[in-house]
Amino acid sequence: MLFKSDGRTCLDSGHQEAAEALAAAQSRYVANNPLSKKQHDLAVGLLPGGNTRTLLHTSPFPLCMKHGKGTFVWDEDGHKYTDFVGELSAGLYGHSHPVIRTAVLSTFDEIGLSLGSTTTYEARYASLLCQRFKLKRVRMTNTGTEANLHALAAARHYTGKRKVVVFNGGYHGACFSFGGGKAAPNTADKGDFVVVQNYGNDEAAAEARKVIEETAREGDLAAVLVEGMQGAGGCLPSSKHFMLAIQEAAKKTGALFILDEVMTSRLAPNGLGQELGLSPDLVTLGKYLGGGFSFGAFGGRKEIMDTVYDPRVSGSLAHSGTFNNNTMTMCAGFTGLNQVFTAEVCVEFNRVGDDLRERLNAVAKGTRLMFTGRGSLIGLHFREDGTLESQERVDLRDLFWFEMLEEGYWITRRGFIAMMLGTPQKELDRFVDAVARFMARHAGIMMV
Repeated sequence: MLFKSDGRTCLDSGHQEAAEALAAAQSRYVANNPLSKKQHDLAVGLLPGGNTRTLLHTSPFPLCMKHGKGTFVWDEDGHKYTDFVGELSAGLYGHSHPVIRTAVLSTFDEIGLSLGSTTTYEARYASLLCQRFKLKRVRMTNTGTEANLHALAAARHYTGKRKVVVFNGGYHGACFSFGGGKAAPNTADKGDFVVVQNYGNDEAAAEARKVIEETAREGDLAAVLVEGMQGAGGCLPSSKHFMLAIQEAAKKTGALFILDEVMTSRLAPNGLGQELGLSPDLVTLGKYLGGGFSFGAFGGRKEIMDTVYDPRVSGSLAHSGTFNNNTMTMCAGFTGLNQVFTAEVCVEFNRVGDDLRERLNAVAKGTRLMFTGRGSLIGLHFREDGTLESQERVDLRDLFWFEMLEEGYWITRRGFIAMMLGTPQKELDRFVDAVARFMARHAGIMMV
């Protein structure tokens, strides 16, 4: 920025060029998507903001998708996109996987919906989840948010304490968000959370250990809740040392160590926690594990789960939910994990993701764009000097989003990519080329 003598700010040439490019891209967006605009205008008369999921809102109006097939989606105006949104990691199987389709149809035809009882299908899926993610007990929920809600309730009931240590940038569901180093206004039990200001590296580990120990000394620490890689926080992986250090600190103080694997369970055959050598007390799961349907789960140590949630135990907590064991979810989820996303497929899929991220960073070297993440989950960061420590350039991020739509790629505006199984290699190659063209086209504002 440049400052005038009277204290007012004006844009330097780079920011001015970016502003002009962004304005032009937004004008093209409006012109190219009249039916999405029409649908948004109708929706705002019925839904606050025109949607029922805040993340999907974007200005000047969101694209409205009409249908999806395989790893592609089409909007109301007929544009086709390679789907890199991947339903924020829940869309692992794509939009019409034939094995999932068979499971859905056979469930509908041969089993039926919502039987209102326990079924063999929930026990079958529970067995697979326990085997795959090294759990002794597991319970199902409808979302990852619910999984974390019930895991926290378990920790508080089991320990008789209330406080939970979390981390800046952490996201554990719709009512457990800690961006900006503090609990979001809609955080449930907001006053019970203690937020560590840094995450992921050796320095953050020392800070976290100190906060955990200090909170424990106050006599009310129930749990430490953490992601092995922050998803909503920008696909920021933690170091193994960091995770082991906070696990050790939690267990030393008697607090439960809860690992949020709602997003990260897809990054290694047995979940990211096993890959990092962790042994959490409780694990939360969700997203793709529903086979395309709404799903969450939480589980872990036998003595915790049985004490807190076994209805035969006096004083146990109730855990209800009409759709917790919905037959469609139990069967589609089981089929996907058992037949499609096998351990071998998981390893190869994440190798492809690592390769894509490395190629993208090679193209972006020396610019204000960098790519972070692990395996099939990738974060995009536009920063003033090309490092995570520098100021975020929202203008460049928005410009990238508009222009990648024009290239035929559907990604989140905040810069999150969740790959889908079966995405053609030529589409991954074409994306690398599209990013290179973006860099060349905007070299004047992208080079550090």
